[in-house]
Amino acid sequence: MDQAPVRATEPLSSAQHALQWTVAAAPVPYLEAVAAMEERAASIRAGSAGEWVWLLEHPPLYTAGTSARTHDLLTPDRFPVFESGRGGQYTYHGPGQRVAYVMLDLRARKMGVRDYVCRLEDWIIASLARFGLKGERRDGRIGIWIERGTDAVGRRREDKIAAIGVRVRRWVSYHGIAINVEPDLDHFGGIVPCGIAEHGVTSLVDLGYPVTMPDLDAVLRDTFEDVFGGAPACTVDA
Repeated sequence: MDQAPVRATEPLSSAQHALQWTVAAAPVPYLEAVAAMEERAASIRAGSAGEWVWLLEHPPLYTAGTSARTHDLLTPDRFPVFESGRGGQYTYHGPGQRVAYVMLDLRARKMGVRDYVCRLEDWIIASLARFGLKGERRDGRIGIWIERGTDAVGRRREDKIAAIGVRVRRWVSYHGIAINVEPDLDHFGGIVPCGIAEHGVTSLVDLGYPVTMPDLDAVLRDTFEDVFGGAPACTVDA
């Protein structure tokens, strides 16, 4: 016997939807992106839409997370500043930076928030490794870091290559990660990125890796299921 069709008024379970991937063709205004994420997250909770990974860039802007400190916004008139419901502090977004907004049903995936953040870190690390670059976690410092040897006085030098900022509402995630491919690194100078003044920022191209946005997108998609379908590997590097 054929299965009866599901009526449009009936919510669909997450298992009835394939994970959707979208790559934005042009920079997306920040408030437009937030509205789209919130709408999709509500639909995922209602069971009327599937999970979504949205790859995009933003015009130059700063966002303030829930832990942002006013004095870390060094030049408030440089770019538009948006309050954000995600965790974290001040972050820069702009052309040349790949933002991945990830809307997943954590309850359906049997995944806690800490586990989810760990997997986002794993995802970035696995993706960078595909290009031969070693990204690392640091205890007490959110994001992914690159070891760059020592400075002129022998101090250990580390730069941040990727940021993480998430929000979870009723077990559906949104916001996500940002990986620096080839942004204007000078634009980070208007803030103290993530409240960490003693370390800098870098990008794939700054480090000598001629990676394009389509290159990274292909790798992000290829590594996603390995990371989110397996066990996380949350070991903090020294």
